[in-house]
Amino acid sequence: MNKNLLFRLSLFINYFVFAILLNCVGTVILQVQRNFDITKSGASILEAFKDMPIAITSFLVASFLPRIGIKRGMLMALAMVAIICFMIPLVADEFWYFKLLFMVIGISFAIIKVGVFSSIGLVTEGPKEHSSLMSSIEGFFMVGVLFGNLFFSFFIDDANPKSTQWLQLFYYLGVLTLMAFVFLWLSEVDESAAKDEDMGENNFMEMIKLVLKPLVLVFVLSAFLFVLIEQSFSTWMPTFYNDVLKVPASMGVQAGSILAGAFALGRLGAGPILKRMHWLTFVLICLALLSICIVINLPLAKGVTISENVNWLNAPLIAYIFPLMGLFLAPIYPTVNSTILSSLPKYMHSSMSGLIVVFSALGGTTGSMITGFVFENYDGGTAFYMSLFPIGLMVISLIMLNRLINQKKLQTN
Repeated sequence: MNKNLLFRLSLFINYFVFAILLNCVGTVILQVQRNFDITKSGASILEAFKDMPIAITSFLVASFLPRIGIKRGMLMALAMVAIICFMIPLVADEFWYFKLLFMVIGISFAIIKVGVFSSIGLVTEGPKEHSSLMSSIEGFFMVGVLFGNLFFSFFIDDANPKSTQWLQLFYYLGVLTLMAFVFLWLSEVDESAAKDEDMGENNFMEMIKLVLKPLVLVFVLSAFLFVLIEQSFSTWMPTFYNDVLKVPASMGVQAGSILAGAFALGRLGAGPILKRMHWLTFVLICLALLSICIVINLPLAKGVTISENVNWLNAPLIAYIFPLMGLFLAPIYPTVNSTILSSLPKYMHSSMSGLIVVFSALGGTTGSMITGFVFENYDGGTAFYMSLFPIGLMVISLIMLNRLINQKKLQTN
C-alpha cells in the first residue's frame, strides 16, 4: 500500500509540474517579446513547438510505450524535462532555446499523459476509485496552472523589460521535476495488466480507422474548435493585459491565475448541473454566455484608463471580470469528451483518447498563431472578437454531434 501511495504521489507531482510548464507559454511569449524584441506573430510559434510534438508523440506513443515500459518511459520524460529546466537559465540568450524548451516539454508531456492514464487503472480497484483518482489528478492540474502563473509573476521585473530574472524559476521547476522522478523511481507498479491489453501497431491503425467515422469526425472538429478558442484566450491573456489594458507584465501573468481559478470553479460547478440538464443544452448556454461576455468586455477594455501606479487594489473592473469568462469556457471540453467516450464501446476509448490529445494540440497551435497574427496586425480587441467565429462553428458542430449520437442509439436499440 505504501508503494502504491508513493506511485500515486508521483502522478500528482507530474501533473503539477507539467501544468506549470505547459501553461507558462503565454508568459514566455510575453517575455521573449520584451527580452529579445520578437514580434507577436514570431513569438506565437512557441505554441506550435509545444503542441505539435504533443500531437505527433501522442499519435505514436501507444505503439512503443508498452514495449519499453510505462514507468521507464515516464522516467525518461521526467529526466529530459529536468535537464532542459536546469539548462534554460544558463544558456537561453537566443529565441531558439525557447523553441527547444517547448519541444522537449511537448514530447515529455505526451509520454507522461499516456503513462498516467494507463497507470491509473493499475493502482485503483473498480470504476469509482478510478474516476475519483482521475478527477483528483485533473483537478490538481488546474492548481498547478493557478500557482504557475503566480510563481512567474513574482520573478518578472516590471521596471526592467530586458531583465531575464524570470528564467531563474526554471531551476525550481527542475528541482520539482527531480522530486517526481525520485518518487516514481522508488515506487513499484505491476504493468502486466497493461501489457496484456496492448495491441502493438494495431492501436495505431485503429486510431486511423476511428477518425474516419462520421460521429468521430464531427467530434474532433468540435474538440479542435474548442481548444482553438481556449488557447487564444489563455495563451494571449498576459499580452492582452500588457498591451491593451496597459498594466504591468506581472499583473498580466497573475490574470492567468484568475483565469485558472475560474476554470477550476467552472468544472467543479458543472458536475451537479449536468445531473439535471442535457449536455447539449448546458454547453450551448455556456457558449452563449461566453459570447455575451466577449461582446460586453472588449468595449470596456478599449475605454479604460490606467493609473501610473496600478495594482490589484486600484485596477479597473475590467481587469477582474475579463478572466471570469473561464467560468463559461471551462465546462465545455470535459463535457463533450465525456459525451463522445460514453457513446463508444469501451475498447475504443484508448484510441479515442489519443485522437482527443492530437486534435486538441492542433487546435491549440492554430488558435494561438491566428490570435498572434491578428494581435500584431490589428489589435488585441479584434483578435479576441475573432473567437466569435469558431464559437459559431462549434455550435453547429455540437448540434450535429448530438444528432449523430441519437442516431447511433436508435440503431443500437
